[in-house]
Amino acid sequence: MNVILDSVITCPHCSAKHAEKMPVDACMYFYECTDCKKLLKPIPGDCCVFCSYGSEKCPPIQMNRSCCT
Repeated sequence: MNVILDSVITCPHCSAKHAEKMPVDACMYFYECTDCKKLLKPIPGDCCVFCSYGSEKCPPIQMNRSCCT
């Protein structure tokens, strides 16, 4: 299975898009939008900001594994 490590986060506040490299060994729970400076947190039920706002889910979720446990 190929895991995609690049994801584009779309800010829900200002709609800015930022390409980011996802970590493979940790969840990214917080992300500060570089445009509007709002601090993003995952939507309830999601494990990280990539699963909530990214174009790709985080690597553990892509591999059908539990994330951040």
